[in-house]
Amino acid sequence: MHFTFISYGARTEIERMLRDMESQKFLLPMRKEGEKDKGVYIGGQVRILPFGVMEYVFPKEFLGIVLNTMCNNKEPNRYNVPKVFRALFRKALKLQPLPKFQTEQKLIWDIENVSILPLGIREDSEIIEPKDMGYKGWKHEAL
Repeated sequence: MHFTFISYGARTEIERMLRDMESQKFLLPMRKEGEKDKGVYIGGQVRILPFGVMEYVFPKEFLGIVLNTMCNNKEPNRYNVPKVFRALFRKALKLQPLPKFQTEQKLIWDIENVSILPLGIREDSEIIEPKDMGYKGWKHEAL
């Protein structure tokens, strides 16, 4: 799962938020026919795209928690960015609009002094692990 956004704020505050995001570990579920399900811990990934757009990559099972953490700002559009601007980015980056999410859980990231302009999400397909590192043949989300 990819959550795409634009962040506004002091550079040091944004960098602190990105460090918190990258240090977050998630349990990536893996399935294989005839086997008990497994999970592997992976770190969240931050990708920097053109025009100040950032993308956070994480397992889809944590979508509600990540959206609750990132999208519940006190002022979600404090810089009055037009909806057309967001729609253009969403179309150019082939994003889907944010789904409705309900969860009480939040991640402990320091985003208090950073404004987040959410753009959308992108879903990943599933793959069967090709490498023989103990997980060959296991199916999981292709992050």
